[in-house]
Amino acid sequence: MTQQMNPSVTTEAILKNAFAAAVSVADPQMIVPQYLAKIFPSGQEPQGKCLVVGAGKASASMASALESYAKANWPQTKINGVVLTRYGHSSPTSHIKIVEAGHPVPDQAGMDGAKEVLALANELQAGDVLIALVSGGGSSLLTLPVEGISIEDMRKTTEALLRSGAPIEEMNIVRKHLSAILGGNLARVAIARGARVEALLISDVTGDSPADIASGPCAADYSTYLDALNILEKYHLGTDAVPTIVLNHLKQGLAGEKPETLKDIDLVDAQVANHVIATAYKSLEAAADYVRTQGYEPVVLGDTITGEAQEVGVSQANLAREYLAKGDKPLALISGGECTVTIPAGLKGRGGRCSEYLLSLFAASADLSKIAALAADTDGIDGSEKNAGAWFDGEVRKLAQPQGLVPETFLAAHDCYGFFAELGALVETGPTLTNVNDFRIILLDK
Repeated sequence: MTQQMNPSVTTEAILKNAFAAAVSVADPQMIVPQYLAKIFPSGQEPQGKCLVVGAGKASASMASALESYAKANWPQTKINGVVLTRYGHSSPTSHIKIVEAGHPVPDQAGMDGAKEVLALANELQAGDVLIALVSGGGSSLLTLPVEGISIEDMRKTTEALLRSGAPIEEMNIVRKHLSAILGGNLARVAIARGARVEALLISDVTGDSPADIASGPCAADYSTYLDALNILEKYHLGTDAVPTIVLNHLKQGLAGEKPETLKDIDLVDAQVANHVIATAYKSLEAAADYVRTQGYEPVVLGDTITGEAQEVGVSQANLAREYLAKGDKPLALISGGECTVTIPAGLKGRGGRCSEYLLSLFAASADLSKIAALAADTDGIDGSEKNAGAWFDGEVRKLAQPQGLVPETFLAAHDCYGFFAELGALVETGPTLTNVNDFRIILLDK
């Protein structure tokens, strides 16, 4: 039941509290212990060696939570391992090494850390347990190219895909087929050694498929070399954008000269399980529960909204207009999903897909004085800058015109960060140590 609106709570506070609710429900410190208790019931804790590896923006926090749980519940279990996370996203651990590396463009630190992950997996023996802690961002962080491809080749390929506007799912299909770890190859190593694999996944992708989360290092992969080549062709990424050695590798794979990624048939009789422990939709539901307490009726639009950020902003402005025309209740339109931003050659841009969506919404809703909105990445970093996203309400909108800020000008320059920075309307949280994709909310007041 929707409660009465509280006039003492500002619109800005409601927007930011809804985002906080979305983030907190995906906090590794809360959810990792819950799932470890289910996977390893009392008396069935890991025996022999317990190797913990992983990668992602939330993985260091997941490792910290696992260590705390193991100390209290698995006193006889010996734990070691290595986990990769983005620079600035570390958490304290005692037995699991944390490596900070580059994201979204891979770097040498990530490659060295990924080599260490693979080397440790190759030391597993029958009866050992591999626990993989995986979250969004793992595809870039676990960049260990197959033999013959360098980190520079991977970096150039990743940059070309980012600039093309390819969605993350398509980017990852290409990266899986260039990786010694992604696309189930980590699990393949453990299976060959006779070890048990338990992967805990925090999802930042639409559909929450284990094969898509951080490119599925422990999951069967549905894609092929042909899919990877078709994606490069779709975005016109030839030898002028992608290294020749990368294209040749994919063509050799298509010809059967290279092994495919892990498939379902490879998992028959294998001890491999993937557990999705946090999702974008659960976070949207948590935000919905919060706005009800503030007098808004939530409308959850779903966690699968994708497309060009500017186009999604226009679309949701039109949707807000429709809802305002047909009802008299205060509403909150809540959505998730990962948009894309295609930047023309010669432009650098400032900001990310959340801020770009919000600026597009701002521009397309100039006639809607009663709406307020926020868009932010749940990992705390939106694109090229250090803000999580941005927000606006009627009061923020009034500030733009006297300052001579024309949203269309900033949109054309892809400088959404600059626009909201001038208005003091950035959302700045710092790294949240989790990642369940983007969060968007539009408040409609009558």
